Amino acid sequence: MRTPEIVIQNHIPPNEADIIESGLNRYNDDIAGYADRQALAVLARDPFSGEVFGGAYGRSSLGLLFLDLFHLPESLRGRGVGSQILTAFEDEGRRRGCRHAVLYTISFQAPGFYQKHGWQVFGEIPCDPPGTSRVFLRKAL
Repeated sequence: MRTPEIVIQNHIPPNEADIIESGLNRYNDDIAGYADRQALAVLARDPFSGEVFGGAYGRSSLGLLFLDLFHLPESLRGRGVGSQILTAFEDEGRRRGCRHAVLYTISFQAPGFYQKHGWQVFGEIPCDPPGTSRVFLRKAL
């Protein structure tokens, strides 16, 4: 194999992302002896139009539930919708055999929301804008 050229780019085409993802997945599957990764989305959807207002998505893998992104528009906040979505996300993780869950948020986003639902901060890293940080949380399921 020739020495590769190292390239930096702002966008990765899906087929190139797949090379990285499938390679790592094969490695993990070989070591673990099984593959259980699955995407997970819990959505807030209009019951009449089907329009998605927001929700959460992530994945489960090797006994761990990852909550990657969670968003609700301002009009749905404070009405219990977020709590329903988070509870459904966690419940599905348990159903899949996950024993723990992990996420990160930004200090100006929703760390208090997650803590109110039993999540625990296990790390914090300063980021921009000044005075904010990435907050890493975990929860035993």
